[in-house]
Amino acid sequence: MTPPHPTKRPTDAAHLDDAVGDQADDLPRELLTLPWIDPHNHAHTLSWADRERYALSGCRSMLMVASGYHWTPYKPVAADDVRFLWDDAINRRGAIERDHFFEAKLGLGIHTGVRIENPDELLDAMADYCELDEVVAVGETGVTPSQHVSRWDLAGQRAVVGAQMELAADHDLPVILHTPNTTTDSRREYQRPPGTPGYEKNAGLGQDPVIDADNPALEAAKIDVELADEAGLDEERVVASHADRNNTEWLMEQTDCYLSYTIGHSWLIGVTAADVANAIDEYGPDRIMVDTDCANVLRTDPFALKRAIFELYRYGIDVDDIRQVVLENPRDVFDFEE
Repeated sequence: MTPPHPTKRPTDAAHLDDAVGDQADDLPRELLTLPWIDPHNHAHTLSWADRERYALSGCRSMLMVASGYHWTPYKPVAADDVRFLWDDAINRRGAIERDHFFEAKLGLGIHTGVRIENPDELLDAMADYCELDEVVAVGETGVTPSQHVSRWDLAGQRAVVGAQMELAADHDLPVILHTPNTTTDSRREYQRPPGTPGYEKNAGLGQDPVIDADNPALEAAKIDVELADEAGLDEERVVASHADRNNTEWLMEQTDCYLSYTIGHSWLIGVTAADVANAIDEYGPDRIMVDTDCANVLRTDPFALKRAIFELYRYGIDVDDIRQVVLENPRDVFDFEE
């Protein structure tokens, strides 16, 4: 029996055993040092200090996605603009590993968030890039309902995404999907201009959707999976990044894809560790990952994934399940080092 505390007045400490029993003796100290993998970020666009924050918080490996349109210099985007993004990431990857000690691999793809001129030039070059040891995934890519600045018709998007699925199948690489978010109901609308604080893009330049459906975001994910099937790419090789409440049920129950929940900017898209915990409770940990999607165009948090590890435990998720979600699943899918 715990001896009484020599305090002048009664305190909670005197009732701690009644409240938690032996739980205090079983706290998972291993979570403090559990290594983790970020399977989707744009850390090559971050500052040196931000990447160091990844290392300080236990990042073991990361997949830096060189596909993106937010930091290309012109709209619509030229093929050479995207090629520069690929080359820049390849150029910097080795130095990033050397400076911060975590394993850094790359995902290269054609993002459809804005129309790209002459995408065939990129597709013709991608096969050679896919042969590089440091390239472990195609993407992020996928059909996008609405583009920034310049619309890209659905047929054109389908052709470009389908071709990337075929390249991934030919080179035995997984694909990272950019599954469109429906965002959170709790968001507040901001005056335009200047736009959304914390996001260095003029959202007012978004174009009308090219997908005519009641749920364009979910329809885009369905088209992506259809294209993967047509390309002969196993659904287990498809990682639906930015999973949310809008697409979880369909992806989990109708496909064999992995789901990756982006929690690095929850203030913008409304996805948090609570969504991850709910998905684990409902479907188990076998096809779930967590990513930060940190990039230099919006307010993001390099510590987000480490915080999520603690939050998942506080939400009642078993330590072994946490380890599988933040370490083992991304390691196995993207072939990171043991």
